[in-house]
Amino acid sequence: MTIAAAREIKDGDIVFCGTGISMLAAMAAKHINAPLSTIFFETGAIDAKLAEVPLAVADSRVMYATAVNSGLADAFATMQNRFTGSRVVGILGAAQIDIYGNLNSTAIGDYRQPDVRFSGSGGACDVASFVSRTIIFMQHEKRKFVKKLDYFTSPGWIDGPDGRHKTGLPPGGPEAVITNLGILRFDKKSKKMYLAACYPGITPEKIQQETGFTLDLSRAVVSAPPTTSELEVLRQRCDPQRLILGE
Repeated sequence: MTIAAAREIKDGDIVFCGTGISMLAAMAAKHINAPLSTIFFETGAIDAKLAEVPLAVADSRVMYATAVNSGLADAFATMQNRFTGSRVVGILGAAQIDIYGNLNSTAIGDYRQPDVRFSGSGGACDVASFVSRTIIFMQHEKRKFVKKLDYFTSPGWIDGPDGRHKTGLPPGGPEAVITNLGILRFDKKSKKMYLAACYPGITPEKIQQETGFTLDLSRAVVSAPPTTSELEVLRQRCDPQRLILGE
């Protein structure tokens, strides 16, 4: 999942990422395929060297050898600035996602008496609303890929190709969903999610079984597995202590 997301990041991208696998993916991209990308965090650290993987966006390691150490307001201003915003890539995660890439990170069940209550949007709604494109990390399970969100936290394509425009949001939207089974994208016309790639050993039928709505499987290919050099960078340079990768 980390390498699949890293491959989505290009030179010149400004990557707004959070804690965990999204941070690791941004680091891997900078070491492997996008050395001229810039990583920044909501706590205000911009273009950190990231000699070690931080455990959180407030970890002091995000401030090492930065171009700027600022604060929350400047970080979100960078995201929404009309000159830099068109190059910002947001990396998000959620508890639920629907066919248009809308996200729920607030509650499962009725909002007033939820079965599970999460920490909420944080900055995710702002990121999903304003950046030019988002990459979403999800565990691929039917309970997470749902026909209707229990709570609408962060916008994807809303309800189709004109959804964001009708809501007054700027151009942008989700580009890819990276899961533990494969990679999903959004049709250019309908904005509905479709299966773009399966990981080696995973079938399209398996992915459909774990999805709560019908996917277009006709465009699915087998994704290229991580190369030896990509894995070496990930394990030896990005996270040698296995703080995120684990054992």
